Amino acid sequence: MMMDMLTPGEQRLDYLIRALPANEKLYLWCYNRKGQLIAASNPDDLLPDLFVHLGAYDKMRAAADRVNTRPLLIGSAVGMQWVLIFQQARNRELMFVIGPVFYQQPDADTVRRVLLPVSSRPKEWIQSLLSHLDEMPVLSFSSFIRYAVMLHNALNNDQLGLDAFMSTDSGEKEITISPDEHRDLNQVYQAENILLTMVRTGDINYRRALQHSINISPGVPVHGKDPLRQAKTSLVVFTTLVSRAAMEGGLSPEIAYPLNNSYIQSIENCFDSGELSALASAMYHDFIYHVHHLHANPNYSQPIQRCCDYIELGLDKKLEISSLAALVGYSDYYLTEKFKKETGQSIHQYIKKARINRAKMLLLSTNQSIQQIADHLAFATPNYFIRCFREEEGVTPAQFRKQK
Repeated sequence: MMMDMLTPGEQRLDYLIRALPANEKLYLWCYNRKGQLIAASNPDDLLPDLFVHLGAYDKMRAAADRVNTRPLLIGSAVGMQWVLIFQQARNRELMFVIGPVFYQQPDADTVRRVLLPVSSRPKEWIQSLLSHLDEMPVLSFSSFIRYAVMLHNALNNDQLGLDAFMSTDSGEKEITISPDEHRDLNQVYQAENILLTMVRTGDINYRRALQHSINISPGVPVHGKDPLRQAKTSLVVFTTLVSRAAMEGGLSPEIAYPLNNSYIQSIENCFDSGELSALASAMYHDFIYHVHHLHANPNYSQPIQRCCDYIELGLDKKLEISSLAALVGYSDYYLTEKFKKETGQSIHQYIKKARINRAKMLLLSTNQSIQQIADHLAFATPNYFIRCFREEEGVTPAQFRKQK
């Protein structure tokens, strides 16, 4: 690492990075709290550029604003993973990123298909990435997590175990799981059905439904003397269900089966429940985004598809046309006209319909009140939400929930 003065922790970290096996080479980058890249162990600009344009950089910046001390897993739509490590010395001024890695050998056609709709980079940049895919590190999930925790402990003179690992996709809130005998089986069925429906449709705004499902059910109830074996078996079953749902959503078996097998092998290689939790989140995210990019409307231009994705991820916030226009570099007027021409709907109509679809999911998968759902989806009032819902579905939210 190219720094004028290294703390003892940074010296240990630098030593460990150099000591890693050559066939399991991990790249290390150092950022300051402002998000500026200070040093990197790889000389190429491609990987930091990729870190930004796959959204991982924004996840790092968001995590820096929270009080984190544990390593964080950062995922991406193409299956690349990074780990973010915070330095506890120097008032947490520095952040270290390890990666990227793939859990299986990446397929160029799949990466191209995923990148083209979401990347703002020119096709020449994407082609450059594809030509370097064979050079990207491929590690098992288990090995990657172990290296990450080891490097965190070296940097911070800490003694964290694998159960302390976190994921930017699963959130920081501690999840409590109800015992089997207290589960409402009808509610469990509804929640799990919603999760699989989200995979089939490639619904990237899945996190609330996923957490709700985890809260009411730990998964397939498998009983035995070994709790870790039970958890592995449950996750293997869930992974298989998710991969089947992805194929029902249009994902090619040539992609789904190898991806499924890779995750199942990673599950079997886990030695800790903390690893399993992070792996479950990464697996679900991976399949969801594969299907999502298949469903991206081929008739939409890249800027309009980016707006649609932005809307889907921001249904709980107030969405302004000006924000969407700034996202794609258009004027408000030009974006409004272009959006309606390509989608057949105004931006406001598209947002309203997306919120109603989200409300239907919440009505079926949660016990939230009508007012809570209206508030969560940024409707001005519950009455306005009810009116909009009736216009789209022909029934009120309460009637919809009762019918289903």
